[in-house]
Amino acid sequence: MTDDALRTAALTSKAWPFEEARKLLKRWPDGKPDPSAGSGRAAPMLFETGYGPSGLPHIGTFTEVLRTTWVMHAYQTLAGGAPAKLIAFSDDMDGLRKVPDNVPNGAMLAEHLGRPLTRVPDPFGEYESFAHHNNAMLRRFLDRFGFEYEFLSATDCYASGRFDETLRQVLRKFDDIMGVMLPTLREERRQTYSPVLPVSPTTGRVLQVPVRVVDAEAGTIAFTDEDGTEVTQSALGGLSKLQWKVDWAMRWVALGVDYEMAGKDLIDSTIQSGKIARVLGGRPPEGFNYEMFLDEKGEKISKSKGNGLSLDEWLTYGSEKSLEFYLYREPKKAKSLHLGLIPRAVDEYWQFREKWPEQPVEQRLGNPVHHIHDGQVPAPYSLPVSFGLLLNLVSLPGCHDKETAWKFVQRYNPACSPEASPDLDELIGVAVNYARDFVVPTLKRRAPIGHEVDALRDLDAHLATLPAAANAEALQNEVFEIGKKYPFESLRHWFQALYETLLGSSQGPRMGSFIALYGIDNSRKLIAEALASA
Repeated sequence: MTDDALRTAALTSKAWPFEEARKLLKRWPDGKPDPSAGSGRAAPMLFETGYGPSGLPHIGTFTEVLRTTWVMHAYQTLAGGAPAKLIAFSDDMDGLRKVPDNVPNGAMLAEHLGRPLTRVPDPFGEYESFAHHNNAMLRRFLDRFGFEYEFLSATDCYASGRFDETLRQVLRKFDDIMGVMLPTLREERRQTYSPVLPVSPTTGRVLQVPVRVVDAEAGTIAFTDEDGTEVTQSALGGLSKLQWKVDWAMRWVALGVDYEMAGKDLIDSTIQSGKIARVLGGRPPEGFNYEMFLDEKGEKISKSKGNGLSLDEWLTYGSEKSLEFYLYREPKKAKSLHLGLIPRAVDEYWQFREKWPEQPVEQRLGNPVHHIHDGQVPAPYSLPVSFGLLLNLVSLPGCHDKETAWKFVQRYNPACSPEASPDLDELIGVAVNYARDFVVPTLKRRAPIGHEVDALRDLDAHLATLPAAANAEALQNEVFEIGKKYPFESLRHWFQALYETLLGSSQGPRMGSFIALYGIDNSRKLIAEALASA
């Protein structure tokens, strides 16, 4: 596939990363200008994701960075490799609003409420501040998954003067910004609202107090400190920060952000920040508002409720690529996020991966694995056994460990080994974890009844005549033919009877594939146990 063919297909692709990336082609039809480099050179298209370091990185952090990365790669495909950069921005100058429940030394943290997170001691005792600790966790988190990004700290940007010129513009346009924000606030909030939040010279806290602009060009403001003292001081160099929506707009303008997505709960913030960015003489970035995650009861996931799913939990029971596959699809629709989704996500990822090499370019670009692997989908493209089949195998007595599972797989496919098939080795490991914690405790084999007993005896007799190396397709045909001979309402009911009497579940794998993997002799033992219980 040539780059030109890929780019041509991408220009009309309905895959959402390309639809998003085309917004950037319209934003800068001739490439993003770079004033510092003179004519003929384009500035990098700037993508941003934000992080609030009052808590540890979580699956929402991963999701936003991942989805933004897909759009960035799609843009580079469309723009023929034009420069692009992802910024991971930490809002670490925010004041500490409350003590998190999941960190030590809460009493100590309570003494620092209101202070910028970079001036709150690290409750873990490892870093310069609480923000430095969580920022390190963020970078470690992003590095773990191989993201390419530039990390920026709000504190560093404010204190170094990087934001100073845009802060002066905020002061120049103070009244206009108030005109945007005040109509959106409750009457009580309007009385104390200020776009600029000064840092108290006496307590070091970020203050929510009315502010008067003294000299916009000099960057000075006046306000009443916590002790009632009237203070005039600079708003520049880290001596103040901005209210959330104003801060977001200022950052877009100061950094030149071209693309940033946000959750549906920030739709109003996106609108107001966009208006403020225009007031400041800038242009709000492109992007979209994605839907929020729901738990298995259909309720919005909340850290305070504890009904969420952590990234490590998914990776204990499923592969990273299966999670990425699940997060790729339909980002603008509400998605359930719970452990019961993992088996299907794993198998569907591999089904799409198997299709990719044979697809024409237009279909490849709509295949989630194309974006997950940035167009370089690695071989092999399929597995000898599905994840669902592995779950059935490792749920059986005597098969609950990885080493035993590998013996069955290697007998089924001698070319496989942990060294030669690392993807399969990973899936066997997480299948063992998933079966142990969620499948085995629910299994309950029932005794066969009526014509089920006769059908099972017939199946056992036929299996006894087959060679040990009979393939899955031949075995599947045998199971089909036997089911047709007995008065099951449908063949589906025959297979359900097999799952319930042999495996202890109401659903299961293709029986031919299962028998080939588990072995004819072992499968006959299952049948014998079922018949003995009748």
